[in-house]
Amino acid sequence: MTPSAPTDSAPTPGDPTHILSAYAAAVRARDTEALLALYHPHVTVYDMWQHWQYDGLNAWRGMIEGWFASLGNENVDVTFDDIRSTVTPELALVHAFVTYAGLSATGERLRAMNNRITLTLIPGESGWLILHEHSSAPADFETGKVNLHRPA
Repeated sequence: MTPSAPTDSAPTPGDPTHILSAYAAAVRARDTEALLALYHPHVTVYDMWQHWQYDGLNAWRGMIEGWFASLGNENVDVTFDDIRSTVTPELALVHAFVTYAGLSATGERLRAMNNRITLTLIPGESGWLILHEHSSAPADFETGKVNLHRPA
């Protein structure tokens, strides 16, 4: 088991990092079903917002539906960089920096924020599935304020 070096190149078929492009496409399309199809039925998600954790697809569905409904006419462009992975036949670990950019109905970038994301994947019938997702951002030690803007 050898961890990969950081990469921003396109994944090859069967590469667990392919799930990141599928994630970005589903979010951009605001396609709840396509996004949920990337997750194992017993997924646990430690998300940045609102709740400490979501257990199972039904709990995660509620969060995704609420997020997409809150967008109004806006879209979200999701990009990943510094993608790293470690893969065995039974398990894959993928982590990266992710940017969520809010776009107007005409495609103008309105705002953006950065997170760190870690995914634990297991093989499913049609490819890798997310069993655990953890998103985070660093907090200032003195103020406790979360930093959602990664330095260049």
